[in-house]
Amino acid sequence: MDAPTCASVEANVHKVHAQIAQACAACGRTADSVQLLCVSKTKGEDLIKAAYDAGERHFGESYISEAVDKIQALKAQGFNDIVWHFIGPIQSNKTKHIAAHFDVVESVERRKILERLSAQRPDDLPPLKVMLQVNISDEEQKQGCEIEELPELLTLASSLPKLELIGLMGVARIDATAEELLAQFGTLKALQERYRGEFPGLAVLSMGMTHDLPQAIAAGSTEVRIGTAIFGERDYSKMHAQ
Repeated sequence: MDAPTCASVEANVHKVHAQIAQACAACGRTADSVQLLCVSKTKGEDLIKAAYDAGERHFGESYISEAVDKIQALKAQGFNDIVWHFIGPIQSNKTKHIAAHFDVVESVERRKILERLSAQRPDDLPPLKVMLQVNISDEEQKQGCEIEELPELLTLASSLPKLELIGLMGVARIDATAEELLAQFGTLKALQERYRGEFPGLAVLSMGMTHDLPQAIAAGSTEVRIGTAIFGERDYSKMHAQ
């Protein structure tokens, strides 16, 4: 795949929105019912600005050091309306930086992380929006809490003073068939429906990536996390230790 350019990123954004609209139409939904999250990890400021110029405001990052550098640099340039999502695995020693620099955290799976994010959220910032990541693929190595752990985490997330519980996130198995994808995404949708009466803020379902966008939308996703289809393959060659 050719290296992405600002022009190609803008064109790719429009293609992805067309794919979202097509997937929504196929299951009787409106295109504006699905938020596009541009996964910009390993990508430079120029490509983020290209997606921004194409109308995007939600960007997802997974590597703390890289992300904080970009967030601070872009804010210094006046890009203050970007909504920054943290979507990667969370180590305890990274929670302070996440709490200080991000608007949304999608990948929370442990009690300790919830408690640290709330305790470390600066007083001058609004509550940190959080999603709980659930292991919907039933793989031992996958990130995400187990389904039976979810009620306790939902209760805690909704009670901590500097957090706002907004939804659930899930990652399907990479080699799943279309039928298996629908089943795995359907599990997360069913969990949302089961617990939303008790936790009415549980509005967001973050599921679906470049390769499984249609199945995620058919199953009820309200946010798709798209990186490769917008920015091209990820380049880890210049990454420093995170």
